[in-house]
Amino acid sequence: MPTPAISVAMSVYNGERFLVPAIDSILAQDFTDFEFLIVDDGSRDASPAIIADYASRDCRIRPILRENRGLIASLNEVLHAARAPIVARMDADDISRPSRFARQFAFLEAHPDYGVVGSWSEDIGEDGEPMLRDGADHPVTHDELLAAIEIGGQLICHPAAMYRRDVVLSQGGYHAAFRHCEDLDLWLRLASVTRLGNIPERLLRYRRYPGQVSSRHSTEQQIGSAVARLAFRERQAGRPDPTADLDHLPAIDALDTLFGRRGVSRQVREEVALGLRYSPVAMRDDGFDLLMTHLREGGRRDGMWRTVARLVRFGAPGRALRLATALATTAAA
Repeated sequence: MPTPAISVAMSVYNGERFLVPAIDSILAQDFTDFEFLIVDDGSRDASPAIIADYASRDCRIRPILRENRGLIASLNEVLHAARAPIVARMDADDISRPSRFARQFAFLEAHPDYGVVGSWSEDIGEDGEPMLRDGADHPVTHDELLAAIEIGGQLICHPAAMYRRDVVLSQGGYHAAFRHCEDLDLWLRLASVTRLGNIPERLLRYRRYPGQVSSRHSTEQQIGSAVARLAFRERQAGRPDPTADLDHLPAIDALDTLFGRRGVSRQVREEVALGLRYSPVAMRDDGFDLLMTHLREGGRRDGMWRTVARLVRFGAPGRALRLATALATTAAA
């Protein structure tokens, strides 16, 4: 078979609810020279049957149906199985605009110094309804992306990314330790060896809903993101990356030992705690305990009384009372 121009990489786990429109949006691309690798990662719903049905009708689809191994293992498997030099990411709950592949492939052809290109996205809800964006769009140029790294900003929307397969493989693909933030860790590693950017067009419709992975695992995701940025700074300073060979990240309290200096654990806990104050899921989960530990360590208190009110709105009045009591006690001391 001729080598396709693009390999599309999708991993599915119990994704039957949104899978059909996601697949349809890929098959409807204006740019048609691609293979479509879809890994079913041990789904227990109708996802395998949906994938098999599509594969029987479109020879571009290469299904991989197997037991559950997790997203990172699935993405690395597809990276090694891909036949094309360019890989386009896609998630099973999003929708690609018809011009997405054509626009991104043309960009990479015209900019050989860029190893990764994403795009701006349009937020949609569970039923495809438009949602208002409440944040800045992703940086466009590589220099803007480097500036975003310094302030902890967004870099590239993972399901909107298209990248050169050899560049990603040269950096070891996705690292197992950074579960739920594997894309950020990858972009930070690639930023030192190639250029990254985004096309300022909304080429992906990004679905937001309570059950998505980023909502369910916000605390773990934020901890991993903070550690990934620390590892980036270690590499930039010419020091070894202590996370490079890890299968999983240690607990926050072990980060001083991992990075070989005092204060790292407290730094990460503060960064994560202050960021999680706005997450209803995290504040009803273990993110709240992390916030309380941050306060016991004498961490920053700015905005904490507003967090008390926020907890009431989140439906956690007991935790609001605990936080208020802690704030009042430390103030009195």
